[in-house]
Amino acid sequence: MSNVLRFSDVTYKRNGRAILDGVNWEVDESDRWVILGPNGAGKTTMLKLATANDYPSTGEVHVLGQQLGTFDIWEFRNRLGFASSATARRIPAGETVRNLVLTAAYGVEGRWNEQYDELDIRQADRILAEWQLSDLADHKFGTLSDGERKRAMIARAVMTDPEMLLLDEPSASLDLGARERLLQMLGGFAQSPSSPAMIMVTHHVEEIPPGFTHVLLLDDGRVRAAGPIAETLTAENLGATFGMEFQLSRENGRFSAIARPELP
Repeated sequence: MSNVLRFSDVTYKRNGRAILDGVNWEVDESDRWVILGPNGAGKTTMLKLATANDYPSTGEVHVLGQQLGTFDIWEFRNRLGFASSATARRIPAGETVRNLVLTAAYGVEGRWNEQYDELDIRQADRILAEWQLSDLADHKFGTLSDGERKRAMIARAVMTDPEMLLLDEPSASLDLGARERLLQMLGGFAQSPSSPAMIMVTHHVEEIPPGFTHVLLLDDGRVRAAGPIAETLTAENLGATFGMEFQLSRENGRFSAIARPELP
């Protein structure tokens, strides 16, 4: 198996505070990781480094075999797929869904004067179908529901067949139906052997799709536990990460957690 991401003793500081502190972590090409932790744990900073959008204060980050800071990120634009609410806010409201996906081929966030060949167009239409967006292809991005926007941004992220796909809270803010639809689709995508390595940030175990293989539990910039999800996602590790005791259950590949009742 090939290594697609490696953090080696990574510390990230801002204003004298360690947002990440001595993080060691490796992701292989067949891995599907979820990063789980409370607000302010450093999860989004992990993604910034993994997508080469920032640099560690100390330590090394290797992305797709190259050390961060030694390559031009523009050369990697089609090898990494990334979807987040922040990237969605940069998309012009008047952009059509088809153009939203299509423009990922050039790494731009709005159709301008680019020229696309028939292969690009067929690829975009295939991906729109896979993420159940074909009927919305000519709709404007600004008219979509939250669930449709989330799926459209993921479709854009996979347009270039990336080697690593990173998702920052993909089901945040969705209603129950939209969340479950998206998680079903992400679960199917994660279980496909042709899909790239995946990393997903979330706050909730209920939002972990089936098919994810590993979990990293992060709190206060430190890794509390990391490894195969069946062994690592335990009530004890959740308690150490979130600072309270939990009851954890798993059914049909999905997790749920509630606070352990206090004994009288």
